[in-house]
Amino acid sequence: MTIVDERAGGGGERLMLADTPSLYFRAFHGVPRSVRAPDGMPVNAVRGLVDVLARQIGELRPRRLVCCFDADWRPAFRVALIPSYKAHRVAAAGDAGGEAGAVAEEVPDELEEQLPVIDAVLDAFGIARAEAAGFEADDVIATLAARHSDAGAGPVDILTGDRDLFQLVCDSTGVVVRYAVEKFAVVDEASVTARYGIPGRRYADFAVLRGDPSDGLPGVAGIGAKTAAALLGRFGSLAGALAALDAGAVDGFPAGARARLLAAREYLTAAVTVVEVVRDAPVEPVTGVLPAAPVDAEAVRELAERYGLSGSVGRLKAALAAAAAAGA
Repeated sequence: MTIVDERAGGGGERLMLADTPSLYFRAFHGVPRSVRAPDGMPVNAVRGLVDVLARQIGELRPRRLVCCFDADWRPAFRVALIPSYKAHRVAAAGDAGGEAGAVAEEVPDELEEQLPVIDAVLDAFGIARAEAAGFEADDVIATLAARHSDAGAGPVDILTGDRDLFQLVCDSTGVVVRYAVEKFAVVDEASVTARYGIPGRRYADFAVLRGDPSDGLPGVAGIGAKTAAALLGRFGSLAGALAALDAGAVDGFPAGARARLLAAREYLTAAVTVVEVVRDAPVEPVTGVLPAAPVDAEAVRELAERYGLSGSVGRLKAALAAAAAAGA
């Protein structure tokens, strides 16, 4: 099935951005551990990721694809502002109270050994990879999406299972999230509004107010999803609510919310910087032009044979060829 794109810039150079860590973690936990290479090494994350890319390329037929990675999964600038940021994911041998960001993420051994294979497969196919020192994959995605949109180059599809990236959806520039948790359902501004009752591009503000336990963000005590949505609906943004708060306004705040915001004023200032993705991270220029076929066919053949990936590799080859034919 091919998706017909009617978004702004739909006829341009459609860019697909993969939140690679999100996708391979989901594959690792979603594909049976019994999926192994001939030598017994687990390859469920590799196979799951390759299959996702093949399926999405086959359906969406992008002209460009970049697989984005974490150079730092817990950046120092975020930890300095909110020390609890992702602290629950720190490996047991690490020290969450040590130097900000200088700790290891807890990754299962059976996933850790698959990560070099993922890199090797992407490189053999000629699929672009990108990261930026000191930043997360989310920041890389935001930066590349902004560059593409600012150039008026065409629509952007973000493949992820992370709700944080909902903050990037933008109808006017054709940026959508394809949400892995829901079989890559399209999330645009209307979808964000339908899900949370907030203005479409205000997910970051919503997360700041409500909090996000998955990232170690406490939120504002006493403010849940309903009150957060009410505040954003009334003031349009967190900045608007804080401006009214700082000006001494009383009207428009749900019962008790004004006092709670005042008590959390310092947290709110810090959390905005932590939650908002960086849209100008130092990402090296990358075109991400989608290859029509593997750039190193022999390496692909060897990897497929060694790790038992022939089926997944074949599907990715077919998807690349179909995308190239569609764009010819």
